[in-house]
Amino acid sequence: MASSPSCLLGLLPPPDLAARVEDFRAGLKVRESTPHVTVKARSGLSPDLAWVEAARRAVAAHPPVTLSIGGARAFRNGSAVYLQVHSPDAVALHLRLLGVLRPAQRFGYEGPHMTPHLMLVLGRRGVDVSGVLKEAQAAFADLEGTPITFAARKVWLMRKPGPGGLYVPVEAWPLA
Repeated sequence: MASSPSCLLGLLPPPDLAARVEDFRAGLKVRESTPHVTVKARSGLSPDLAWVEAARRAVAAHPPVTLSIGGARAFRNGSAVYLQVHSPDAVALHLRLLGVLRPAQRFGYEGPHMTPHLMLVLGRRGVDVSGVLKEAQAAFADLEGTPITFAARKVWLMRKPGPGGLYVPVEAWPLA
């Protein structure tokens, strides 16, 4: 049975921060998806892409998204080490997309309580999350006191080929 691709919608960080994230991952010898902040996870984003036009219209009606990227954290359940993101705008865009797309099922982390983040490393077999967190806190210590703030002017449709694949940006949609 062939596995189907999956999509998400994300905001890309500035190139210099993306390069830092990739360098950090390379030092740990891990491969992850292109650095991004997810604004709509894959629930309701079917492989047939029937949802694309509605999502594209919602994005086109939304103003640019201001994000502040701070220091490293880990989710309590050990699922990932990430850079914290403060962005009421990203949450507002997320809620707009949920309202337009109305997925039949949503992930528990979707909704007004969404935690925007820029994932560094997923917690999986062979990954010492607490060790990676300590390394990330050292590598990104400068962001604790001085977060990087920027305005995202595009939302990226990101796609991965199936389980075990990595999300990569495939199409940019301009914000209003």
